[in-house]
Amino acid sequence: MTTPSFTAIRDDARSLQDDLVALRRDLHRTPETGLQLPRTQERVLAALAGLPLEVSTGTDTSSVVAVLRGGGRAASDTATVLLRGDMDALPVVEETGTAFASTNGAMHACGHDLHTSALVGAARVLSQHRDALAGDVVFMFQPGEEGWDGAGVMIREGVLEASGRRVDHAFGMHVFSNLMPSGVFVGKPGPMLSASHGLTVTVKGAGGHGSAPHHAQDPVAAMAEMITTLQTMVTRRFDIFDPVVLTVGLVEAGTKRNVIPDTARFEATVRRFSEPSADLLAEGIDQVLRGVAQAHGVEVEYDFIAEYPLTVNDAEQAAFAADVIRELVGEDRYVGLEQPVSGSEDFSRVLAAVPGAFVGLGACMPGLDPTRAPMNHSPRAEFDDAVLGDATAVYAALATSSLDVTARERSVA
Repeated sequence: MTTPSFTAIRDDARSLQDDLVALRRDLHRTPETGLQLPRTQERVLAALAGLPLEVSTGTDTSSVVAVLRGGGRAASDTATVLLRGDMDALPVVEETGTAFASTNGAMHACGHDLHTSALVGAARVLSQHRDALAGDVVFMFQPGEEGWDGAGVMIREGVLEASGRRVDHAFGMHVFSNLMPSGVFVGKPGPMLSASHGLTVTVKGAGGHGSAPHHAQDPVAAMAEMITTLQTMVTRRFDIFDPVVLTVGLVEAGTKRNVIPDTARFEATVRRFSEPSADLLAEGIDQVLRGVAQAHGVEVEYDFIAEYPLTVNDAEQAAFAADVIRELVGEDRYVGLEQPVSGSEDFSRVLAAVPGAFVGLGACMPGLDPTRAPMNHSPRAEFDDAVLGDATAVYAALATSSLDVTARERSVA
């Protein structure tokens, strides 16, 4: 058995470039959101048809799990690696004006159409080298990353044991429409992405006439102070080298400018980068909300919900991924990050269960300044699909190398 060379993997992946672009643009035209993505699932199943894969679909979500059995695997204690690509879009009205832009009110504004297409490409490349694989590969096509915890659903449905045994290592990838030049991979050991929380606050007062606020209990004024005080709190209670990010994205109150409403509400997303911050954050939010409410003579109710945990790269696997990428596509194509990225990911649940790594990939459109280009989740975000061949190659090379290393370690043991 000879593990496929990086040159063969790279060449095979790049030969699929046109097919992968066509798939990506088809997915982009008809995006779907949430846990149920029937058309996306149908397209993925069609793209995998004819490959030597054991394919299954989810019960509580329209996921696709495909297992490739390596021809060079040991008879027992088979090495197994998982590759993940998320498939869902966002409820964003696209404003890019591209020929393949979505018109259905949703948008692949976070690049998941590229992840899905690259993972299909990896399944095709690895299927060509099946006889040389030193173990099994699990391809995890996941719905519901954008706030639906699709990874958690798939884990409950058994994706980590889809091959018949628990996977040894797992790798994921995410494209960025800004921040870094197209084709540059990034990563780091330890925390790679923040943990996320959702904060929903309802302020209850007593409405009245806008000309006589002293006869009412104004929930709007209290809400405004809560928002500004929360922003101050996260800059004063937390170390600047272990920060917390709090952004209010929704504010609702009132029906007319001269009417003081009975209630007001707001919602915020909160991100943190360490576990010790969790309790301090919950305590600070409670003190601010209750203290401001008491000062204004209003009532407050709130929900502070843990969403996705920290995405933590195993140090050994992060170094392994960096070495593979540098050898595969060039030393200058991988950059180690000094600080984590403030986005959050439910791939964190996979990495909490098995060692692995999550890497980023620049997909900024040619001619744009990455520091000024529209960012992920923007209705104007565009992604350079020229990266698909190399993204496919990295997925495939991580799998072959991981299987080879794990199989060799076990044979020595």
